Amino acid sequence: MRVLRWVLLSLLLLLLLALASGWIYTSRARPQVEGNLSVRGPLAELRIERDEHGIPTIRAASAEDAWFGLGFAHAQDRLWQLETHRRIGAGRLAEAFGPNALEADKFLRALGVRRAAAEQWVKADAGTRRALEAYAAGINAVLRQHLPARPPEFVLLGIKPEDWSPVDSLAWATMMAWDLGGNWNSELLRLRLAERMPVERVGQLLPPYPGDEPLPVRDYASLYKRLGVHGDGAPAALAAASPWLDRLLGDAGVEGAGSNNWVVDGAHSTSGQPLLANDPHLKLSAPALWYFARLEAPGLRVAGATMPGLPMVVLGQNEQIAWGFTNTGPDVQDLYLEKIDPADPQRYLESREGNRWARFERFDELIKVKGAPDVAFTARRSRHGPLISDAGAPATAGLTGQDGQRYAIAMRWTALDPDASAVAAGIAFNRAHSVEEFISASARYVAPMQNMVVADRDRIAFVAAGRVPVRRADNDLGGLAPAPGWEPRYDWEGYLPANRTPREIAPARGWIATANQRIHDDSYPHYIGSEWALPYRQQRIEALLRARPQHDVASLRAIQLDQVSLATQKLLPLLRAARSKHPLAAAAQAELRAFEADMQADHAAPLIAWAWVRELTRGVFADDVGEALYERQLANRSFRDALEAVLERDDASWCDELHTPAVETCADQADAAFDRALVQLAARHGSDVAKWRWGDAHQARSEHRPFSKVPLLARLFELRVPVGGDTYTVNVSRVALKPDPGTGELFLDEHGPSLRAIYDLGDPSKSRFMHSSGQSGLFFEPGYRNMVAGWARGEDLPVWGDGASEPRVLTLTPR
Repeated sequence: MRVLRWVLLSLLLLLLLALASGWIYTSRARPQVEGNLSVRGPLAELRIERDEHGIPTIRAASAEDAWFGLGFAHAQDRLWQLETHRRIGAGRLAEAFGPNALEADKFLRALGVRRAAAEQWVKADAGTRRALEAYAAGINAVLRQHLPARPPEFVLLGIKPEDWSPVDSLAWATMMAWDLGGNWNSELLRLRLAERMPVERVGQLLPPYPGDEPLPVRDYASLYKRLGVHGDGAPAALAAASPWLDRLLGDAGVEGAGSNNWVVDGAHSTSGQPLLANDPHLKLSAPALWYFARLEAPGLRVAGATMPGLPMVVLGQNEQIAWGFTNTGPDVQDLYLEKIDPADPQRYLESREGNRWARFERFDELIKVKGAPDVAFTARRSRHGPLISDAGAPATAGLTGQDGQRYAIAMRWTALDPDASAVAAGIAFNRAHSVEEFISASARYVAPMQNMVVADRDRIAFVAAGRVPVRRADNDLGGLAPAPGWEPRYDWEGYLPANRTPREIAPARGWIATANQRIHDDSYPHYIGSEWALPYRQQRIEALLRARPQHDVASLRAIQLDQVSLATQKLLPLLRAARSKHPLAAAAQAELRAFEADMQADHAAPLIAWAWVRELTRGVFADDVGEALYERQLANRSFRDALEAVLERDDASWCDELHTPAVETCADQADAAFDRALVQLAARHGSDVAKWRWGDAHQARSEHRPFSKVPLLARLFELRVPVGGDTYTVNVSRVALKPDPGTGELFLDEHGPSLRAIYDLGDPSKSRFMHSSGQSGLFFEPGYRNMVAGWARGEDLPVWGDGASEPRVLTLTPR
C-alpha cells in the first residue's frame, strides 16, 4: 500500500511539474502586447494598439516606422507562418519536415523562386526598398531582441527562426502568384490526354468558356508522337511534387479557388456614396492567410487585410478609396520542350534555323534534409525560363523520345521576370487618393493578374491589372500545350501594354462585379486566357444586385452569404428523375422534391446532390481517360462544364461504359450514380435520410502546416466548422471530387472565403471585415480561433474599430 501511495504521489508530482512547465512556457511564448519596449530599428517612438479582437492599430511618425511596426506585429503573432512562407519561397521545406518534403524542394529550386526574387530585389526602386527593409527590420527586432520562447512549432520540430530579408518578402509574393496561376497544369494535362484521345475529344473534356468557340489549336497529339515525346514520359517528380504543392499552396486554377468582388455607385447606395464588397476564395489555413491591421502615419492611413511576409495592406480602405481583388486567371505560363544536344547535355537547341545551340544557365545547390544526408541539386534555365523537369531527374537527363533524343521542359512565366514585384504597386495602392491614382498605380502591377474593383467617394471602376504575354498569330498551339522551344513562332512577342487590359470606369448601370468569369466581351481584341471560371457566381451576384434599387452594408452582406447554387439547379431535373432500387431511394427523392438548390448546412438534399454528382462525373469520364489519370489529376478538377455538355446532348460516346457489352445512356449513368451515392451515404451517415446533414460531411477545414498531418496534433492545431454552400454558390465552399488523401472524407472544404469585407465610402465606421481563424498564430491562445464561429455564421467586425473597449498598448521606443 505504501508503494502504491508513492507511485501515485510521484505521478501527481510529475503531472504538476508538467502543468507548471506548460504554464511557464506558454507565458513566455505569448507576445508582450502592453507596456514599453526599447527596440533597435524604428526612427521614432511608435505604438501598437491591439483591440479586443487582437487587431492592431500601428501609429507611427513615418511610413517607414509604420512598416517596421507591421513587421514587429507579424513576428509577434504569426512567427511560424512567416517561417513557412520563407521556407516555401526558398525551397527549404525538407530541412524542417524531412525527406517527405524533398520533392517539393526540388521543384521549388528548379522553378527558381528565390533566385527570381533576388533579381527583383536588385531592380527594386528606392521606395520599395525602404518599405521592405523597414518591414524586415521589424520582424528581426522580435527575433533578435524580444523572443523569450519560440512558438510551439519551432520547439516540436527542433528548429530556430532565422532573420527575415527583403528577398523573403519578394519570394513569398511570387508564391502567391503561383497559387493563383496554374495554367501549366492544364498544359501538362493536355499532353497526357493527347495519348488517349484525339484533340477534338480533349476539347470536349476541357471545353471552352460557355458561348465561346473552341480555340483553333494544332493536333498536338501528332506533334508529340512525331517528336517521340509522350505524356507518360513527363518527369515523375512533377507528379510527385504537385500533391505537396497542392497541400502547401492550394489548387491553382480549379473551380472554387476564385473570389468575388463588386462595387455599387452612390446612385445605387442608400448613403449616396459607393459601397464595395470583396471575398477572396483561397485555401483555408490555420492561422488564416490574412492578418488584419490598421496603419497610421503622416501621409498613410489605411486599414484592411495584410499578409504576413508583405509590408502593406493588400486589400482594404484608406481615407479616400477602397479596393478589392479577384483572380483573373490569365494564360501567363507557357511550357516549352527544349531539345538537348546529344553531345553536350548542358546545351539545347536555341533555333532550328541555322542549327543554333545555346548553353543552359546552371545553378548548383545543396538541399538540407532533416534526418537524412544533404542532397546536391542542379537547376538550369533556358532562354524561356527554368527547367522544371530538372526537379525529377539529374541535369544530364530529361525526357527521352522514342528515337533516343532527350528533352527538358522549361517554363516561361511572367511572375519570374526581374521587374515583377507586386510590392511597389501595393504600396502605391495604400496611398492612392482617387480612382485615377489607383488605376495609374496598377500599371506597375505584374503578377498575379487580378480583377481590381476600386471606389472613391465619387466614382467606381474596374481594372484587370497584370502583365499579359502577346503570342504570335502563327502560334497554333495557343499556349494550350507544351511547345517546341526551338521554333521561334512559339516565343512571346512581348507584353500587352498596361493600358490595354480590360477596364471600366463609372458604368451607367451603376455597379461592377467580377467572380473569375470572362471579363471581356467578344469585341475585346486581345487574348487574355481561356480558362475562366463558370459564370454561375457572377450570374447570381448580378441578379441580387439588380433585385434592389439601392443597397446598404446589410444587403451586400446578404449577397456574400448567399448559398443558392445555380449549377445544382441546372442538374436537379436529371437527379429528380434518377431511379434506384436502394431502400433509401424514396426518402432521398422526398428530400429532393422541395429542394431549390439552397445549399444549407443543416439540410440533407445538398449532401445527396453532391454525392450523386461526384459518382456521375466518375461514371461518365473515368473509364475514357483511365482510372489512374482520373485519380491522379482529373479528380482535382470539377469538370462541371464538360459534364453539363455531355448530359445536354445525351452523348453516348462518353456515357457508355467501355468495359460492358451494353450501350449505356446518360440516363443509365444518372441512375447508377444515384444508386452508388445512396450506398455510400447510408454507410457513412446511417439509414435515416431525414437526419443526414450537409454540414456533417461538408466541413471547412483550416489546415495547419504541418501538424494537420499528425493526427494527435491536428486536434490542437487545425480548425474545423460545418458550412453550407458549394463550389458554385456566392458563399463558396469548394467541393472536391476525390476523397481527402489524409482522412478519406469525401466532401471536406479546404477553399472558401478566406476573408469577407464590405467598405462604406460614405461612412467608414460602417465598413466591416472578418477572416477565417483569428489574429494569433499560437494554438493555445483564444485569439487563434476566436473568429472561426463568427466567420461561419457570416458575422463581421468594424474595419476601423469601434472603441468599445480600451486597447492594449505596446509602445516601442528606439534605442
